[in-house]
Amino acid sequence: MSAHDSNDRAQALHHWLQGIAAAHQLQTETLQPASSDASFRRYFRLQARRSTLIVMDAPPPMENVRPFVRIAALLAQGGVQVPQVLEQDAEQGFVLLTDLGQTTYLQAITAQPDRADGLMRNALGSLVTLQRIDGAGVVPAYDAALLQRELDLFPEWFVQKHHGHTLTEAQRTALQDIFAALIANNLAQPQVLVHRDWHSRNLMVTSERSPGVLDFQDAVIGPITYDLVSLLRDAYIAWPEEQQLDWAIRYWERARKAGLPVAADAADFYRDLDWMGLQRALKVLGIFARLHHRDGKAQYLGDLPVVLQHTRLVAARYGTFKPLLRLLDQIEQRSPQVGYTF
Repeated sequence: MSAHDSNDRAQALHHWLQGIAAAHQLQTETLQPASSDASFRRYFRLQARRSTLIVMDAPPPMENVRPFVRIAALLAQGGVQVPQVLEQDAEQGFVLLTDLGQTTYLQAITAQPDRADGLMRNALGSLVTLQRIDGAGVVPAYDAALLQRELDLFPEWFVQKHHGHTLTEAQRTALQDIFAALIANNLAQPQVLVHRDWHSRNLMVTSERSPGVLDFQDAVIGPITYDLVSLLRDAYIAWPEEQQLDWAIRYWERARKAGLPVAADAADFYRDLDWMGLQRALKVLGIFARLHHRDGKAQYLGDLPVVLQHTRLVAARYGTFKPLLRLLDQIEQRSPQVGYTF
C-alpha cells in the first residue's frame, strides 16, 4: 500500500469511527496501533467509556471481513470465547470489536514458563468445544485442492526462491508422491470444524473463560488433528516431544469423552497427528519464505528453524518421507546468504 493509499485509508477509518463514536462512547483521539499480522489486516485499540475496544482494518479487495463476522457468530454460539462484533462496514473493511486483552499465550508462556501446562490444558478444552460445533454450510471444506495448493508453496518459495535450488525431475516426482500420501491421510481423517491457526499468537490469556480466540476467519471443515498439531508444534514455541505427547494424549482422552470422532487407538491418532503436522510444516515453510521475499516481512525468517525442526522430526520417522529428508539436507548445506528485501 502506497503512502497516498495509506493516508486515504486512515482518513476513511477516522470518518467511520466518527460516525459510530456516540453510540459506543468512543474516544477516537486515543486510537493507536494494536497489532498486525501476516495478511493485510491491521488492528487498533481505542478507549471507550468503560473499556478499550479493537478496530479491525481489513482493506478490500485484499481482505474480506464477512467470513470473520460470520464465523465469530458461529463460534460464540458454540461456546468459544471470541471478540464480539459491535459494528461492521463490510464494504469498507472496518469492524469494531470487544477487546480480549493484550497478553497472548506466547507472551505469557515466555514470561512465566511455569504457567504453560495450565494454559495449554485450557486451550485443549477450548479446542474440544470448537470441534463440537457444526460448521457445515458455514465454512468451506479443507479439500484436496486446498491442501495441494498449500503444499506447493514449499517447493516454489522455500526450496526454489529462498534456497535457490532447482529441483531435479526425481526430486520433483518424489515430492509429489509425498504430497499425495499426505493429502490421502489428511482427507481420510475424521473431519470437524478447524480454526486453522490455533497457536500461541492467536490464543489470549483472559481472566474468565480463557483462552480468548482470534484470527479464525479462515476456518474450514477439515482433519481433526490439524488444530491440535498447530498448538503442539507451534511455529513460535519448540516443545520437547515428550511434552507434546502428554498434551496430545490428554486431548485424545477429552475428545473421546466428548464424543468426537478421534481414532480409537492412541498410536493411530498420533500417527495422523504426525502426518497432518508435516503437511502444515511444509506449508508454513513456504508461507514464511514468501512473506520475506514477496512481502518484505523478514521477521518470519527467525521462525524457520522451529518449523524445520518439526519437519525433520516427522520426515525422519517414516520411510515414506526419506526423500524429503535428503532434500532438506542438500538445500540447507548449499543455502546462499539471503539479504533482506523491502
